[in-house]
Amino acid sequence: MGRARLARLHGIATSYEPAPGRTVHIAEGTAVAVLAALGVDASTPQAVRTALAAHEETVGHALLPLTVTARSGRPPRLPDLPDGTVLSVRTEDGTLIGAEVRDGTPYGGTQDPAALAGLPLGVHDLRADAPDGRTARAHLIVAPETVPAPPGRTHGFLVQLYSLLSRHSWGMGDLGDLADLAAWSGRALGTGFVQLNPLHAAVPGPPTDPSPYRPSSRRFPDPVHLRIEQIPEYALLAGDARARADELAARARELRADVLDRGGLIDRDAVWALKREALELLCTVPLGPGRRAAYCDFLAEQGRALDDHATWCALAERHGPDWRGWPAGLCDPRSPQTARIRHRLLDRIDFHCRLAWFTDQQLAAAQRAAREAGMAVGLVHDLAVGVHPSGADTWAQQDAFATGMSVGAPPDAFNSRGQDWGLPPWRPDALAAAGYAPYRALLRGLLRHAGALRIDHVMGLFRLWWVPEGRPPTEGAYVRYDGEAMLSVLALEAHRAGAAVIGEDLGTVEPGVREALAERGVLGTSVLWFERSYASAATTAADGSTADGGDPTPEPAATPARILAPDEWRAGCLATVTTHDLPPTAARLTGADVALRERLGLLAGPPERERTRAAYELREWLGALSRHGLLPEGARNEEAVVKAVHRFLLRTPARMVGIWLPDAVGDRRPQNLPGTWDEYPNWRLPIAGPDGRPHTLEELAASPRLHALMRELSSSAR
Repeated sequence: MGRARLARLHGIATSYEPAPGRTVHIAEGTAVAVLAALGVDASTPQAVRTALAAHEETVGHALLPLTVTARSGRPPRLPDLPDGTVLSVRTEDGTLIGAEVRDGTPYGGTQDPAALAGLPLGVHDLRADAPDGRTARAHLIVAPETVPAPPGRTHGFLVQLYSLLSRHSWGMGDLGDLADLAAWSGRALGTGFVQLNPLHAAVPGPPTDPSPYRPSSRRFPDPVHLRIEQIPEYALLAGDARARADELAARARELRADVLDRGGLIDRDAVWALKREALELLCTVPLGPGRRAAYCDFLAEQGRALDDHATWCALAERHGPDWRGWPAGLCDPRSPQTARIRHRLLDRIDFHCRLAWFTDQQLAAAQRAAREAGMAVGLVHDLAVGVHPSGADTWAQQDAFATGMSVGAPPDAFNSRGQDWGLPPWRPDALAAAGYAPYRALLRGLLRHAGALRIDHVMGLFRLWWVPEGRPPTEGAYVRYDGEAMLSVLALEAHRAGAAVIGEDLGTVEPGVREALAERGVLGTSVLWFERSYASAATTAADGSTADGGDPTPEPAATPARILAPDEWRAGCLATVTTHDLPPTAARLTGADVALRERLGLLAGPPERERTRAAYELREWLGALSRHGLLPEGARNEEAVVKAVHRFLLRTPARMVGIWLPDAVGDRRPQNLPGTWDEYPNWRLPIAGPDGRPHTLEELAASPRLHALMRELSSSAR
């Protein structure tokens, strides 16, 4: 009982419900391991007693928690404080505001009980001095009530950037292609946003994990996305450097032709090898005075975070990408050995800093192109749920991550083995002690050049399933985060950036979470095929784990519930027909998705039963579309149905409507097939037409099928 109590005191749930009405208690070994990851020894009964006493001593004498939150116009959420306690707040701009607790209420110098209710937005310092001599300091986060809402109702494209090749990209889609897509679709089609896959920096290969959801760092984008020719120094190359750059460009054209003309897969490592050499050449070109000043400003703004990231990249070149196996001393970013080698690697560190600057500039240009094209939102960036355990972020921020733990999902009625995503979680106690600085900085970086942010597995703001290293996912436990603090930080940073927020809330959702997100203005994610009368349940069905470390992919149950009418959908959502983890719409309509999963041995039951089930659901949807007057009588061809399902989305009150770009040209191949690794080319496919032939951005812009679909959306939106 003592160990269970200790676990609960530290935010560890000692049981969970894999299905309604069924409770499973976590193993004692799991509790011991998770507590150890939080710095608490619970290995013996005596250790448990000692830890309980230490916790009671700390909590009993603490005047304030490590972080305090307040919503704009309201006083902070303070614990009960002794009368006579003096409170002082030092705001971000240095202003000092004081109050004294009387009859349990903080009164200002003018006897104003609302003295602390008018604090400015920001992260401030709070101090408490009690009459008994106790003092305490805390971070005080004052946040808006809600995140900014999207400006009006809008629709836009969802796209995996690597899959969007033009006749100018080097074998995979890049930031030049993104800017071109935004400028074209905003001006010619009236789209309001482009939602992307995570552009986070990957752990370097070869081979590099192609998944955008297991990055080395979420704090900095990957320079593999750069458009080399758009870096100003490229035009200044001369002599041998120019000749070599031309050779690299010629080899890049071959890579591009291999993907677009010869049916090859996107080869990220081959693309990066060419770009890296080209970037080495560009970094030999001296920066002009204006460019040098801009670069220095970027370095100053990014500070230690960029220096750490670039140092990790430089060390990875020498010692490999897993810092846990580096020579003694280098595993600690603050050690004397690391300080010495930083000086020896200044040139390489500067190289990686400059790549981060180049990438930041091109992201800014893409968002600028989107806004100049009339987009109300512009770029929607994606925040992955975690980072690779051997990558740059875990090296630089070791105190913030739980050693020996991995994020995953518990077993449920649809996956009895649970899931382990291989991503170390943040420690909630470390976040609170730091005033959520790592989380704040992460959001600020992602929102620099964004009109909105999508958060993968947004339920992780409230709790995460921790799996101890060496144990199966069935032997994990839920660890609680301070949802109010996490949402307050999100609201504050989104407000400062003027950006909307979309939460990916598919899969197992704890009761009350969707309501809490909606209260703070965070949009949900609603996928057409799953919006049925069971949508409010805590758990939706799943067909297996995702290769991106995401949630189970919801699938209709064996006996599906009623399809929701458009006016029954929630307004606070991004509504889509499909996602990167689901079959394209044409694949569902033609049965290609079932055929693919049958070929790879991924069907949940006998093939005939799965085909019958898919055909039944399709008939259900065709009937629903007809009843709503969205599918003309006799129009059952693929293109007509694709138009109809998108018209259905526009009938809903959803604030944002997303069109999966491959759907616009009839692509039948999913970008990611959950449950596969080498069996399927996840994250390596270019956008293609119904016949599998890749489409360039130029061909997309000229596609009659795409324009016909977008005309339907434009006319239905009026």
